[in-house]
Amino acid sequence: MGTRRSFIRNTSLASAGLFAVPSFATKIYSPADKLNVALIGVGLRGTNHLENLLLRKDINVTAICDTDPTRITIAKDLINKSGGKVPQLFGDNPYDYRNLLELKEVDAVIIATPWLWHTRMAVDAMKAGKYAGVEVSASNTLEECWDLVNTHEATGSHLMILENVNYRRDILAVLNMVKQNVFGELVHFRCGYQHDLRHVKFNDGKTAYGKGAEFGEKGISEARWRTEHSVKRNADVYPTHGLGPVAVMADINRGNRFMSLTSHATKAIGLHNYIVDVGGKDHPNAKVRFKQGDVITTTIDTANGETIIITHDCNLPRPYSLGFRVQGANGLWEVDGNRIYVEGQSEPHQWDEATAWLDRYDHPLWKKYGEYALDAGHGGMDFFVLNSFVESAKENLVPPMDAYDAAAWSAVTPLSEASIDNNGEPQDFPDFTRGMWIKRDPYKWMKETY
Repeated sequence: MGTRRSFIRNTSLASAGLFAVPSFATKIYSPADKLNVALIGVGLRGTNHLENLLLRKDINVTAICDTDPTRITIAKDLINKSGGKVPQLFGDNPYDYRNLLELKEVDAVIIATPWLWHTRMAVDAMKAGKYAGVEVSASNTLEECWDLVNTHEATGSHLMILENVNYRRDILAVLNMVKQNVFGELVHFRCGYQHDLRHVKFNDGKTAYGKGAEFGEKGISEARWRTEHSVKRNADVYPTHGLGPVAVMADINRGNRFMSLTSHATKAIGLHNYIVDVGGKDHPNAKVRFKQGDVITTTIDTANGETIIITHDCNLPRPYSLGFRVQGANGLWEVDGNRIYVEGQSEPHQWDEATAWLDRYDHPLWKKYGEYALDAGHGGMDFFVLNSFVESAKENLVPPMDAYDAAAWSAVTPLSEASIDNNGEPQDFPDFTRGMWIKRDPYKWMKETY
């Protein structure tokens, strides 16, 4: 921590935002150019953002909102230990965040609240003229997806979806390979969110992540709200960790777009079995009927002819994986097994271990700043996603992952729900860019490298 703390406190990291906004190389920020940032939601995720913000020399944390007094206290203690000024505090009721948004001392806001609040808070933030960063997923319904786009276009305020996996080291290395045509013309992708979250969805409050059987009002942390989605929705409710990186590789909304999807769900037994195992067959929650299938599989068609398979698998025992595969005319990379095959360079019909390839195509920003990023959270991804947000907000420029991306990636949830409800019937994706995907500028994540 000491190395990264010293580094961040003594540089504006202007160049670390290059892959998002290349023009940042033309300006070096002085301490007087501080960005005033507020946080709405300081649970586990919001607190992680706060800790990283407090390490920056170019940030003032001016306001915090959370309806849980315990989380407010934790946030205040962190700010006090960092030597920062006490921020203005909000959270008297669920809509007190709107009072925070009225503050002239707030330039940008990070929203890290339960999913049902993401869109309404992001919309209110844009209407208030704040540069908004929203955690994933950004929206729950198609109406909410359009709300993000329409509000951005009406107000001119920017929105960044804070998808940290887009900044994962292996993902940026593979993006580098894609842009340098290592795999040839792209054909197919696989991705998803495959993560045993049973211990998160049920908790009795005795320990932070104990084996409880409670959720809702009796649960703690995410168990208070996340599990309700599994009770009431049969959908891929968390698509963006896998889909975001793939969408960038496929130039979605920038020369390509999602056209349609089909989704199917298995039976739902995993969460019931977990309750019985840890709470007993007579536990009241053993009578709950969960709607969400244990494994949900979605297939997307794109305008350029690629297919994308997304898997949601969070209710059964399994190791963690986002299940990435990137496949083109000349080869493919798969994250599981850390393997790669490139025609003409790999032995025919034999996988290569991918580490040497990932090292060869390592993103220049990871090469330069990786040692400072690694303890920022989630293997260093959080360092880069937060920096990209801050540097974009300083200049009030379009972020690398904008309102159109937030809408398109999040639309998988309501569209998958509709497809499952209709026996896998195809669902058309709205064109959130209203035809502009044909000529929108490409992603600038890697432009300065080539």
